[in-house]
Amino acid sequence: MDTEDNHPAKLEDGWPVGHPAGHGFDLALLQEMRRRVVEGKLDNVHAIIVAHDGVLIYEQYAAGQDQNGIEPARHTTFDATTKHNGNSMAKSVTSLLVGIALGRGWIKALNTPVLDYFPEYADLLTPERSAITLHHLLTMSDGLDWSEFKPPFDSLGKMRGANDAYRYVLERPIKAPPGRTFNYNSGATELIGAVLRRVSGKPIDTLARDELFGPLGINDVEWHRRLPDGQPQASGALRARPRDWAKLGQLVLNRGLWNDRQIVPSAWIAESIKPHNNGPGLFLYGYHWWLERSFCRRSIIEWIGAMGWGGQRLMIVPDLGIVTLVHAWLPNNMTLPESILLNEFVLPAAMAS
Repeated sequence: MDTEDNHPAKLEDGWPVGHPAGHGFDLALLQEMRRRVVEGKLDNVHAIIVAHDGVLIYEQYAAGQDQNGIEPARHTTFDATTKHNGNSMAKSVTSLLVGIALGRGWIKALNTPVLDYFPEYADLLTPERSAITLHHLLTMSDGLDWSEFKPPFDSLGKMRGANDAYRYVLERPIKAPPGRTFNYNSGATELIGAVLRRVSGKPIDTLARDELFGPLGINDVEWHRRLPDGQPQASGALRARPRDWAKLGQLVLNRGLWNDRQIVPSAWIAESIKPHNNGPGLFLYGYHWWLERSFCRRSIIEWIGAMGWGGQRLMIVPDLGIVTLVHAWLPNNMTLPESILLNEFVLPAAMAS
């Protein structure tokens, strides 16, 4: 699993394995990355996985602090069987489930007003709120007054503590017309999770098990139920094994196909990883997927990311056929997975020839 030559072990989990040198990767760069993790120079990096052309070619695990979403952080020794909290990477899983719901006809269109799915909130109907659609939720452009990354940083906690989480989100004041500006909002994802439950008749963890995880051979997950109504938190708190998180990246790279089975409609994958909004900084934002670029060997490399607090990263590089998964505990340096691991090691190793 974590060997001196970086060669992943063959497990009965659906992943073919190979050697990085056999895929044209610069082995010296990957060994240097491994050394830095082992020596603690990349502290609290717990797992690194690299797949190329659908083959697992690099795998490394380490010990460090982890937080499972409910209990305080504790020291954990990680391996291929250890589940890790993806935090907001769950948002991208929720996006995949929206694609499945569209393909099944459970959701008819993304321009449907969100309040159409919540008739019990008729008292919240105003022209401004009625304009908020599923598209706006998926692109974090709902226009609601929500503070998650900016002071006072309290909207997420208040939602979790509310008697009715969905009402709490929907009754936030309108700060901007829907579709105009990006504002990161986990409450938007919780509304999507509630819509998925209402249209499918299944809570999101059961829906994911039946329609996504099961077909991928992912059978060891925990999706913590942290909302006031006892439902799983669609915006986070999903724990899965590193190799299984990487499968989700490979699924996106394959345009929704896994072992010759179309699990997510290819048209949805294509649409969800298109830029639909301007995110913070240089990021663009799709349908709950981050769109970023790196510079390597005089080339601009575009990649797609599922990102979670603390340094959780699922990074998909379509032009190079690469999926990279990083788990970590980096509350004060959350960009390390892309700024160091991807940009200084994985991409240069892949583009060595």
